[in-house]
Amino acid sequence: MSSKRKPIRTAMGYSTPDRIVVRGFDLPGELLGHINLGDMAFLEMMGRIPTSQESVLFNALAVTLVEHGLTPSALAARLTYAGAPESIQGAVAAGLGGLGTVFVGTTEGSAKLLQEAIPDPKNPGDLDALSQKIVADWHARKAILPGIGHPLHKPIDPRTPRLFAIAREQGFDGPYIALMERVAAEAARVYGKVLPINATGAIGACCSELGIAWTACRGIGVLARAVGLVGHIMEEMHSPIAREIWTRAEDEARDHALGTHSDS
Repeated sequence: MSSKRKPIRTAMGYSTPDRIVVRGFDLPGELLGHINLGDMAFLEMMGRIPTSQESVLFNALAVTLVEHGLTPSALAARLTYAGAPESIQGAVAAGLGGLGTVFVGTTEGSAKLLQEAIPDPKNPGDLDALSQKIVADWHARKAILPGIGHPLHKPIDPRTPRLFAIAREQGFDGPYIALMERVAAEAARVYGKVLPINATGAIGACCSELGIAWTACRGIGVLARAVGLVGHIMEEMHSPIAREIWTRAEDEARDHALGTHSDS
């Protein structure tokens, strides 16, 4: 019995002996020297070259997520490189595997919250009522609101006002940013503590203003953090700390097991 197969098609790109085409553009003639990495990422994700305003905001979002110190993902990359220095790509992959609902991936959660609350940005509805409903729902479930709060950056995450300023300067002062700000204010009132909009919350709102589906938002974090992890690995090559972290953790765990540790 024969079955009809689905044709294999892609709009991403193709190559011939004398041409390389990416998203409909000639790579050597139209893209190389004419487009930066952030704009190339936008082209790959959205299927078109961004406007100058979109370019400024999208690149700012990506730059925000490149580096944040010795995070778990950076440690995973460094420790993997220490064990397999012949595989820089494996070390980067190890670090990227740790991007999820706690680190970087919360851009996805905040964008999902906003886009589900406002399916049509041209008809956002009552933002005050929406923010109250969102916070009440999450509070009743005793769940952590994505994009709200930060263990270190308080009362303000310094990245957030700058990203929102860039968005507004570029004409993206829309309902998603406004709703995110109202959700933060309502959460602070309901929970009775300072809960700033963190960077991933700001990025989720800005991605929503750019028309980027929430399902793709984590991808911006992945592409940005990959750059940062390469930087960590290059530093590890010249000023290694992974073995020190490993041996100190092992020594402390052993000393505790043997009862020879000191809490002082």
